[in-house]
Amino acid sequence: MNPSLADRSLRLRMLVALGLIVCLPFAFVYTFVFLANTVGIALLEWANERPYHGEFYVDPLVLSVVVLGGLAVQYRFGPRTVLGSLDARDVDASEYPDLHATVTRLASQIDLAKPDVAVIRSEAPNAFAVAGGGHERVVVTTALLDQLADDELEAVLAHELAHLKNRDANLMTVAWLLPTITYYLAVVAFYVLYGLVRLFGSGFTGGSSGGGGDSDGRGLLVAIVVIVVCAVVTLTVSAMFWLASVLFYRVLSRQREYAADEAAATITGSPAALASALETIDGAMPEVPDKDLRKLDGGAEALYLAPLESRDFGSNELVSTDIFPETHPPTAERIDRLRELEREGR
Repeated sequence: MNPSLADRSLRLRMLVALGLIVCLPFAFVYTFVFLANTVGIALLEWANERPYHGEFYVDPLVLSVVVLGGLAVQYRFGPRTVLGSLDARDVDASEYPDLHATVTRLASQIDLAKPDVAVIRSEAPNAFAVAGGGHERVVVTTALLDQLADDELEAVLAHELAHLKNRDANLMTVAWLLPTITYYLAVVAFYVLYGLVRLFGSGFTGGSSGGGGDSDGRGLLVAIVVIVVCAVVTLTVSAMFWLASVLFYRVLSRQREYAADEAAATITGSPAALASALETIDGAMPEVPDKDLRKLDGGAEALYLAPLESRDFGSNELVSTDIFPETHPPTAERIDRLRELEREGR
C-alpha cells in the first residue's frame, strides 16, 4: 500500500467537509436573513407602532464573493496566522541539521516536496503541519525534540508529512474559520444577555424623573426588548452553527488522525515508534507549565499531533478546547491501534 495516499473513507469525508465549509456560511447568513424578515420585522413594527413595508435581502452574488473571498484569504494567510500566534520560527538546516535531514528523507520517501520546518520554543511536546497558499510547514516544539528518541521523532514527522501528502492539512487550516467565528459570536451574545441580567439584578429600573415619563419608559422598554431579542437570536443561531461545524470538524479530524497514524506506521515500518511517542507526549503533558500550555492555545488545537485536553488540570480554561472539544481520538485508543498494527507485522 502506498502510504502517501489517503484511504477512500478519508477522501470522501474531505469532499463532504469541503462542501460543508462552502455551504455552511451561506446557510448561516440566510438563516439570519430569514429571522430578520420574520422576528426582526415584527419587532420593528412593534417598536415603531406602524407596519413595516419591505424586507431584508442579501444578494447571493455579493455573498458568494464575500464567502469565497474569505475562504481564499484564510487559505492563503491561515498558516501564517497560526504560526504567528504560536511564535513559530522557521529554522534552516544549519541550525537543526538532523531535523531537516529526517524531514527531507521522509518527504522523498513518499514523493512529497520537502516542506519548510519551524520550531516553537515550548516545554509542551507536540507537533503539527499547516498548508495553504503554496506554503507547507512541519512544526515541532523544542520539548518534542528534547524528549523523543530518534525513532519516535521520525514517526511523529512521518505522521505530519502524511497530513501534508493527504492534503487534509490544507482543509483543516481553512475549516476552523466558521467554528471560531460562530463561537465568538455566541460568546458576545451571551455576555450581552448576562450583562443585562446583572444590570437589572442590581436594582436598575431606568425610571425617568423628568417629563414625558410614559414616552421615556416605552423607549427604554423597546431598547431592552430589541437588545434581548437580537442577543437571543444571535446566541441561538451561532450556537447551532457552531455545533454543526464542530461535529463535522470532529469527524474529519479524528479520521485524519487515524489515517496519518497508519501512514506513519507504514512509512517508518514501526507502528511501535509512534505509539511510544504518543505515550511519551501524553505522560509529559501534566508536567507542562501553564504558560507553555497556553502558548499553544488559541484555536489551533485540532491541528496538533496530541490534544492539549489530555492534560490532567486546567484544560477547562483553554480557548482551544472550548471551540474544538474532543477533536482527537482518545490517545489510548490510537496507541492500541498502533500496537495492534505492530502485532500484525504492518
